[in-house]
Amino acid sequence: MKQAPEHLLNLIEPIVEGLGYECVGVEFNTHPKHGFLRVYIDNEAGVVMDDCTKVSHQLSAILDVEDPIQSNYQLEVSSPGADRLLFKIAHFKRFIGNKVQVSLFKSINGQRKITAMIQNVEGEVIFLQNDEKTFEVPFNVMSKARLIPDFN
Repeated sequence: MKQAPEHLLNLIEPIVEGLGYECVGVEFNTHPKHGFLRVYIDNEAGVVMDDCTKVSHQLSAILDVEDPIQSNYQLEVSSPGADRLLFKIAHFKRFIGNKVQVSLFKSINGQRKITAMIQNVEGEVIFLQNDEKTFEVPFNVMSKARLIPDFN
């Protein structure tokens, strides 16, 4: 799964967790005009704007001091939402039985996008069930995976 570079994760995750939140994932885009660093946080009670503001202030201070990003970027702190991105294998295990949309770096069975139910996780392979097809998707070929919320 595409996530921010390791040096950014190593800087950001301990700060978020030290404030009492789960660091769900970090996205980083180095676009010259519209670069962003997006940090998704969560906790058992949910996340409100004050939580995002608290984490944003702490991260801003550390990022200003450490200066790990040489280009311009916008810092965003957000809850993962109902249609959360899945960044880690542990996220797939946590949401077994839920529907996801997965984009792939390379096709599997002729498909680059799969919408299916998370059936199982074995090691680094995610098993996705769609109608009568089961896809065995190695985690490292996923470019993006997002939960599809069931509002029923």
